[in-house]
Amino acid sequence: MDERELLQRLIDIEDIKRLKARYFRALDHKDWDEFGRVFSLEAHLEVPEGNVSEDGRDAVVAAVSGVLEGVRTVHHGHMPEIEVTGVDTARGIWAMFDYVEFPAADGGRRVGLQGYGHYTEEYVREDGEWRIKHLHLSRLRIDPLAGNAGPSGAPPS
Repeated sequence: MDERELLQRLIDIEDIKRLKARYFRALDHKDWDEFGRVFSLEAHLEVPEGNVSEDGRDAVVAAVSGVLEGVRTVHHGHMPEIEVTGVDTARGIWAMFDYVEFPAADGGRRVGLQGYGHYTEEYVREDGEWRIKHLHLSRLRIDPLAGNAGPSGAPPS
């Protein structure tokens, strides 16, 4: 690999990291237009524990936005392992943490989870931009939220 190819590979990896950062930010801010732009037109989303399997950008956005309506989320991705597999293709694995809190149940009881696991993804360059082509989320551990929510939805101090 010559220096130019190496430089392009490093740029591609950084672009994919920024893509995933946009994914997390758009997801947590419920910016569904931006969220849709991180996926390829032919995207596939799999979340086996939730029996979710969606094909196509519009279906992915509709499914995720429908599930997360009114839900407070925080997503973190860590330690990316990104491999550029071709001029316009790549794959990656991200360690992840997510906090998902649904509206409080009767009596103010918190409902939700903290999850730990991995995103396994494939990427494609589409219209000059990296996009997620295939996303598989697998959680290794899920801790349910416990306790009562305070007036702001935060746990009492």
